[in-house]
Amino acid sequence: MHRFPILLILILLVLGGRVQAQAPFYQGKTITIIVGTKAGDAYDLYPRMLAEFLPKYIPGNPNFIIQNVPGAASLIAANQLYNVAKPDGLTIGAIYPALYFEQLTKKPEARYDWIKFGWIGNPVTSNHLLYMRADTPYKTIDDVRRASAAPKCGASGITSTGYYMPKLMEETIGTKFDIVSGYQAGQDIDLAVERGELQCRAFTLTAFFAREPFISWRKRGFVNVLMQSGAKRDPRLKDAPTLYELMDKYKTSPQSRSLAKVILSAGEFGRPLVTPPKVAPDRLKILREAFDKAINDPALKAAAEKRRLDLDPASGVELESLAKEVMTTPPDVVQRVEKLLGGK
Repeated sequence: MHRFPILLILILLVLGGRVQAQAPFYQGKTITIIVGTKAGDAYDLYPRMLAEFLPKYIPGNPNFIIQNVPGAASLIAANQLYNVAKPDGLTIGAIYPALYFEQLTKKPEARYDWIKFGWIGNPVTSNHLLYMRADTPYKTIDDVRRASAAPKCGASGITSTGYYMPKLMEETIGTKFDIVSGYQAGQDIDLAVERGELQCRAFTLTAFFAREPFISWRKRGFVNVLMQSGAKRDPRLKDAPTLYELMDKYKTSPQSRSLAKVILSAGEFGRPLVTPPKVAPDRLKILREAFDKAINDPALKAAAEKRRLDLDPASGVELESLAKEVMTTPPDVVQRVEKLLGGK
């Protein structure tokens, strides 16, 4: 007489267990994005925007939070992600694209293997530029090459654009810069430029058109752009020559051009999102697919346009392939990279 209620309870328990087993992993979870710079920096703006749209495309609709870990051109954030974060798919890093320099040149501070990061995607290719205060005598690259005193440019670390782009220009086209390193973030460098402590900075073209103080600077002619790194001139910078044009003009050697190729690959990594190593393939697949769908969402594209954030995405598969390519750079070119970055 009591067998039917017991049987019913057993059936309900089994069905309940199946429903629970089928619940998406990310349901009720929170994903943290570790951002390797200060809040408000262009490297911070992209992950914050993506965090608004990614939940829509991840089964279970997890929450997202941003954790800013600035310092050493995002090296601190990268080491934390690689060595401390659990490989459970709940922690993502938004790191600088040139951190492979540190590993290529065997810097002890680089406690990661570039190839082993889980590559999710990149919202934009990062072509670069070098701006110069307009009230300096350096109006063109020729002026910098001929100057008796090198202009002072700011940088946060050797894997930041502010350091390696002026160094690459020295190597390929014969300019001279006095690079002042150690700033915590790009905003600090820009403040130093405004105060007159520095005269120039190399950084991403995207940031130059995305936020203050550059919008106001352009309106009042506070700075001039002397160089850009893309394969062709950006329509918004029609008067600024590309590094490739300058290498042609100054007859850069094939060896230095090979060096430029390795260095400029950082632009293709752009503003990458990565996971720690050993994240389960199915969870990395979920994050990659969510990124691909979110970056093509018309609402995200509209938000990017409103915020003046360029979009030129690359998939995680593409970035994974590029990571393998740069980490198999020939030893002779690696030696030139090391020399360029202040090694032996």
